[in-house]
Amino acid sequence: MSTTSSFGENALVLTENQVDPDRPSTAAPQPRRKVKRRTWQTVIWFVVLLAITAVVLYPLVWLLFATFKPNSEFGSNMGLLPNTPTIDNYVKVLEGIAGVPMWRFYLNSLIIAVGSVIGVLLSSSLAAYAFARIQFKGLGILFAAMIGTLLLPFHVVIIPQYIIFNNLEMVDTFWPLLLPKFLATEAFFVFLLVQFIRQMPRDMDEAARIDGAGHMRIFWSIILPLIKPALITCSIFAFIWAWNDFLGPLLYLTSPENYPLPIALRLYNDQTSVSDYGATVTASFIALLPVLLFFLVFQRFLVDGVATQGLKG
Repeated sequence: MSTTSSFGENALVLTENQVDPDRPSTAAPQPRRKVKRRTWQTVIWFVVLLAITAVVLYPLVWLLFATFKPNSEFGSNMGLLPNTPTIDNYVKVLEGIAGVPMWRFYLNSLIIAVGSVIGVLLSSSLAAYAFARIQFKGLGILFAAMIGTLLLPFHVVIIPQYIIFNNLEMVDTFWPLLLPKFLATEAFFVFLLVQFIRQMPRDMDEAARIDGAGHMRIFWSIILPLIKPALITCSIFAFIWAWNDFLGPLLYLTSPENYPLPIALRLYNDQTSVSDYGATVTASFIALLPVLLFFLVFQRFLVDGVATQGLKG
């Protein structure tokens, strides 16, 4: 009797829950609120990141629009858009300055930047392999001395280096800017590659050595392909630093036809104490484009190279 009544009460409760839509249900809440909350969080983060991006990119956008401003608007119109747009600045810049066309400045910067990249990759990779894979006397002392050069400011060695290159009759040539790159003087790149190579297991080296391979064969066939992300990272930094270098070319180059772009930009502000702001801004924007494009193309490799520094083989 009690069992029958209990079954009837349960059936009645179940029927009421199905019939009465206003009755609160004990079932799990539907995920609509969570979806809406995540959507709002995504929108808020998107707006915040968009605002930060706009703040970061505003100087570049302002520089782009400033290339179309005449000289009369610099200092009076600080807004984004020019009042009277003109392309005279581009015409003036493309014609060149000091009797040297703009393409010559570009070519000089390209020679220095590409030569620096080649020199850094060749010398730094070989030096890094020696520090990471070859055991010789004085290894620790030499490696510590190399790291110590990172603490040595460039201005300290300017005069001795200039005296050396002057005695070698290399002043007013590209050799003072390129030769040190081929001698592994960039300790930052050597240290980066050393840490990358040390993370690799030595099993492949030992197997290749058993098969009769020497150090150069192991370096070229095994190590070099495996450190490709680090090499690309070094290439990006070496290219950008060489392209933007001002002090080195200012010290060693004296002829306008040998000037790279950073030195050429100074010429627009040294003409009888009159500054051509329109041409200066336009030349600066044109000089910035190769670096910007180079970074955008190789950005993925840069991130991969930096990210893999924390991994162990």
